[in-house]
Amino acid sequence: MTDRSKAEVNPQGAIKDPDEWLTGAEPPTAAQESYLTTLAREADAEVPDGLTKAEASKRIDELQEETGRGQ
Repeated sequence: MTDRSKAEVNPQGAIKDPDEWLTGAEPPTAAQESYLTTLAREADAEVPDGLTKAEASKRIDELQEETGRGQ
């Protein structure tokens, strides 16, 4: 499941997998880092250092499922 609020959209409007993002190797955005911190606290989980933007998006998806926020 891709976090649609963080997903990049191609010109046809289809949501791209984070692994296909042109900016996926960049550092996470401030919003991603903040949300990851919130979700991790709720899930009693750790957020690894050095995540890329794409990895952060995937971890957000995982933590949303764990916390029930992804429903």
